[in-house]
Amino acid sequence: MKHLEERKYIIYYSIVFISFLMIGRLAYLQLLSPKYKIQAQKTTLERSLIYPSRGIIMDRNGKTLVYNKPIYIIYAVYRKIDPQMDTLKFCSLLGIDKETFKANLNKDWKSPQFHKSIPFVFLSKISPEQFAIFQEHIHKFPGFFATERSIRGYPHSNGAHVLGYLGEVDNRIIEKANGVYIPGDFSGKTGLEIAYETELSGRKGINYILKDNLGRQVGSYDNGRLDSMAIPGEDMKISIDLDLQAYADSLMMNKRGGLVAIEPSTGEILAMVSAPTYDPNMLSMDENRRFGMVRLLNDTINRPLNNRAVTNRYPPGSIFKPILSLIALQKGVTWVQRPMNCFGGFRLSATKKMGCHSHAYINNVSEAIQHSCNTYYLQITKDFLDQYDSRNPGMGLDTLVSYLKDFGLGSKLGIDFSYEGKGRIPDSKFYDRVYAREKKNGGWKSMWVLSLGIGQGEVELTTVQMANLAAILANRGYYITPHFIKQYLSGKPKPLEFTEKKRVRIDTKYFSPVVDGLEAVVTAGTARVAYVPGLDICGKTGTSQNPHGKDHSVFFGFAPKNNPKIAIAVFVENAGWGGDWAAPIASLLMEKYLNKTIAPTRKYLEDKMFKGLVNTSPLLPPLVVGN
Repeated sequence: MKHLEERKYIIYYSIVFISFLMIGRLAYLQLLSPKYKIQAQKTTLERSLIYPSRGIIMDRNGKTLVYNKPIYIIYAVYRKIDPQMDTLKFCSLLGIDKETFKANLNKDWKSPQFHKSIPFVFLSKISPEQFAIFQEHIHKFPGFFATERSIRGYPHSNGAHVLGYLGEVDNRIIEKANGVYIPGDFSGKTGLEIAYETELSGRKGINYILKDNLGRQVGSYDNGRLDSMAIPGEDMKISIDLDLQAYADSLMMNKRGGLVAIEPSTGEILAMVSAPTYDPNMLSMDENRRFGMVRLLNDTINRPLNNRAVTNRYPPGSIFKPILSLIALQKGVTWVQRPMNCFGGFRLSATKKMGCHSHAYINNVSEAIQHSCNTYYLQITKDFLDQYDSRNPGMGLDTLVSYLKDFGLGSKLGIDFSYEGKGRIPDSKFYDRVYAREKKNGGWKSMWVLSLGIGQGEVELTTVQMANLAAILANRGYYITPHFIKQYLSGKPKPLEFTEKKRVRIDTKYFSPVVDGLEAVVTAGTARVAYVPGLDICGKTGTSQNPHGKDHSVFFGFAPKNNPKIAIAVFVENAGWGGDWAAPIASLLMEKYLNKTIAPTRKYLEDKMFKGLVNTSPLLPPLVVGN
């Protein structure tokens, strides 16, 4: 009997406990949890998004580079679709097959991302022409409706890598965006489109529309009190000069490599080319995009989607010598009037020598730059690395690296762009790892890494870093972080990081002999092909050694010598001597920018650069643009 009494109380308390649990759960669902409130609102309110116009992009002179053009998106509400609809007619109007119809309509209804009463993207990228045909019959297909969106249009075929392109957001972006994006939205994927996504995209507006129990719209909810207007994206001028960009694209036609031109006094990028390039209209968000993307992706040799100007890292070759000169002069490792006899190369041992081309006796650092003497710079490198202790060249190397960091090397410059590369500046820790087996023998020696001093070995720069070095030389000791933003048309100020001068730790007096040497390179040295009367071009050629094939052609420089207006770097892969391709391209671009025309006596050089064919893909016709 006592046992039965205990069971009765157990059952009683269990019922009470379960009742409290159920009451608590109901209270939570009805009073605290927003889930069912939101679901109820979804069946009585239609949340209509108003998409803002994306910001227009113009060049520095106000010429439109990117504009908006309309495209249509078909949405579906699954529960409103007539199961007896004329599917064949529907597919015919939109140019799709029945398999696509079924695939686009069937969703994972268990996922919170979809609901049979909530609109979802059925088909995107419908052209205005195709939609005009479909619109006449849309009333025959309940459950489907269309909204107008904007995609990007390009009035010119230049600057594809600069501008970038849009793409549909994926689940990763949606999850990180905290409600900013929903499936079917577009966002920047590369170039300035992604770098300035926040500014260009604007902010969506919302209209809440009241619906009856049959799902029909009956009016604005709460007199529009909860509605919000769309805020258009920022219209912006960028620093690119369209005419210069088009000319640069033409000069780099049928070549592989990078080109960057900068206005030294402001850090504004005047032109940037990654070759081979492509027409940006190939990747506009229309029905032809997939064909353009497939073509670009299939060119695995030229890799036209790769931006060689900001991501690829290259051995700079002899353009590194003027920078080493400045640092060595500053540290007192060498002196301006230091003479040296080359003897055809630098002796590494009794049997090994690092060669140099034939040239006159070197009387000073200016002449060393003019004649690009390897012996001179290999000796300076050894002196620099061994300046503290010949048994510990790592101390000297780390001192060199600390100065190179002032020049923006070994790390990202911080340009307002996507996917910028760091390049590589090896330090003592790097070589400690490389030569770890030699530690018991006293470690590595300066003689093993001397090629760093002539821009070879493990040192690697991006093309934009090379152009920035030219800007530092042009400014005699400072740079402003290279950037594309020139101004927002709304009056919003340019970010402060693109107005501040960054100075290197080099006394101004040391720039004069180095710049004199750069001028002599063009007037009587390895870049005579770059000479233009009256422009006072200063520059340096480089032939970047390539163990896997033909050497690379390199040049950097600026003009005029005093009060420079343009600094430039050109890197052409597998093109041989710096004076063969890179120097002519750079000089033509400077001449075009400063004189607005090319002298008749240099037209032959222009024609050679236009027609020159350097390592194009055998798989596809060259991907080229330009005038």
